[in-house]
Amino acid sequence: MNEPPKTSETNAKDNRRRATSYDVAQMAGVSQSAVSRVFQDGASASKAMRNRVMAAAGKLGYRPNAIARGLITQRSNMVAVIITEQTNLYYPEVLFQLTHQFSERGIRVLLFTLEHERDIDSTVEKILQYRVDGIVTAALLSATQLETIESEHIPVIFFNRTLPEVLVNSVRCDQEEGERWLVGELYAAGHRSYAIVTGPEDSPVSTERTTGALQKLHELGIDDVTIVHGDFGFESGSHAFAEIMETLDSAPDAVIVANDAMAIGCIDGAREMFKLKVPEDISIVGFDGVGPSRFAAYDLSTVRQPVGRMTEAAVSMLIDRIDDPDLSPEKRVFSGERIRGSSARMPITK
Repeated sequence: MNEPPKTSETNAKDNRRRATSYDVAQMAGVSQSAVSRVFQDGASASKAMRNRVMAAAGKLGYRPNAIARGLITQRSNMVAVIITEQTNLYYPEVLFQLTHQFSERGIRVLLFTLEHERDIDSTVEKILQYRVDGIVTAALLSATQLETIESEHIPVIFFNRTLPEVLVNSVRCDQEEGERWLVGELYAAGHRSYAIVTGPEDSPVSTERTTGALQKLHELGIDDVTIVHGDFGFESGSHAFAEIMETLDSAPDAVIVANDAMAIGCIDGAREMFKLKVPEDISIVGFDGVGPSRFAAYDLSTVRQPVGRMTEAAVSMLIDRIDDPDLSPEKRVFSGERIRGSSARMPITK
């Protein structure tokens, strides 16, 4: 039976139809499994077969369907990363590092942002709809939320967060250790009156840093500490410093700030609104070690978080648990780099 002649309409339909691996296999004279191996990272395929398949794929305009492949392998090759909008200048570097390291392993990142950490519940439901292979979260999950995710057999890595009494996977900087060092240095340099600028009330990072500073001050016999709240943003640092001055009527010896962005705001507020010299009249310290903290105008005394090592640990831990769901929970804690800047009077080291 003769085939009916192709019209312009049927040709248009043929052009709209996407080429499949079967089409490539037919043109290249190989099996469909051979085509799959050529497009699969790490799979074995001879150079001659690879050349034939790639030539056929080029002529047909074929590209492998990642979604279809995921249905076969039971992997989406996607991971979710959760952060809050109340973050500081430190997080873009974390996002870049995570995205880069996952991409090198052929894994795509879906980013979910929260205005506040307490908004996590609805986000968890959205993430589960995407059937991601794993989650890195820089926002705290409750034990119930964690159970919901784990019931779907999705591994979770907490980034700079942890659940102290729950067996979870986490990577974090030792916030309390860093704050204790900063307070110890300030005290050794003769500072005796202190104020603290905290971050958002629902931020566990802010809580850990504030707790570490207060504990060290208490050990040194200093309990009268003025505490004001910020939101991790630059402007809130300036406002917080004004609140400190209004509360005390004079500048304290030192201000301990929960992150660098707010510390920079405090320095600007001290200089511009109250004509104070830093560090001659007042010492100001931060935490994170973000790029602007090294600007000559600020040169913060701070604790730099080892972002590269932390993100590398988070990625490797997650992939290990995607590959082997039976791995036991692991908590990795990194010490921050101690930086003596010119924003605070500190003891002279030899």
